Amino acid sequence: MIRFLLRRTVSTLLVLLAMSAVIYVVFFAAPHDPAVLVCGKGCDGARLAVVRHKLGTDLPVWEQYWQFLHGLVAGRSFDSGTDVTRCAAPCLGYSFQTDQPVLQMVTQRIPVDFSLTVGAMVLWLLLGVGTGLLSALRRGRFAERALTALTLAGMSTPVFLIGLMLVMLFCASLQWMPFPSYTAFTDDPAQWAANLVLPWFSLALIISAAYARMTRSSLLETLAEDHIRTNRAYGLSERRIVFGHALRGALVPVVTMLAIDVGQILGGAMLTESVFGFDGLGRLLVNSVNQIDLPVVVGVTLFAGFFIVIANAAADVLYALADPRVSVA
Repeated sequence: MIRFLLRRTVSTLLVLLAMSAVIYVVFFAAPHDPAVLVCGKGCDGARLAVVRHKLGTDLPVWEQYWQFLHGLVAGRSFDSGTDVTRCAAPCLGYSFQTDQPVLQMVTQRIPVDFSLTVGAMVLWLLLGVGTGLLSALRRGRFAERALTALTLAGMSTPVFLIGLMLVMLFCASLQWMPFPSYTAFTDDPAQWAANLVLPWFSLALIISAAYARMTRSSLLETLAEDHIRTNRAYGLSERRIVFGHALRGALVPVVTMLAIDVGQILGGAMLTESVFGFDGLGRLLVNSVNQIDLPVVVGVTLFAGFFIVIANAAADVLYALADPRVSVA
């Protein structure tokens, strides 16, 4: 197990390094001048030269990337003569438009995405796995056909449409709930949860449909395996077979989906944040693209990719804990 963890740690670090290289090449080393984007329209030659020097794009590409990596590990300075801007580690970049480190802008907004992820994850696992389990156990019956139709409808419905419908129904028409506005958990836990109920359900109703289909197909496949037939021959009850043996193996692909979805939402749920007016990473990314704030775009992209890679590494560790054969493969 220790060797497996060491191998997985090394591979994760290599993936993160490759991801950072790809992101840097796309945004900084591609055939365009990022200083022009940062400087904006009407930027004269003198000002453009200052911006290039401050961003470090007047250096060779390999040296630029080395400074980029050095900033992530030990921080870096952006200087242009007497004007020196210090960016502490881990330096995801510095927004010269807002005069803030990108990491500071990210940490101010990550509680929004973390709050969305935690509540929605619990709901979509309960709804998705529960629906998939019921659909598999009622195979060929009316309940199974009805649940299949509901999951197909859920997968084909955009999240912003679900969000708008929930707001119109519960906030505008029935007036059972106030219009959502994010409240920090540390300020008022009850208000935090009340304002997140509709966003949680908006995400969960869409994502749970995919989990229901995955759980159903995986469980049916597991129930058809030889060891399940052997357990039935030994006289084990169907309930013990399903919950004690089949479901554990059927949930392995669900863990993979969970890692990817959690990583993506922690990286910014743009549509959900826009519908409910939450100021999270997704909204920050959209605003930065509109304002051509390149360092923020790069920093948020790198941050989101980091979460996806780490979430997948955590899924592999869970595999190894659930099935010891994985750790020796």
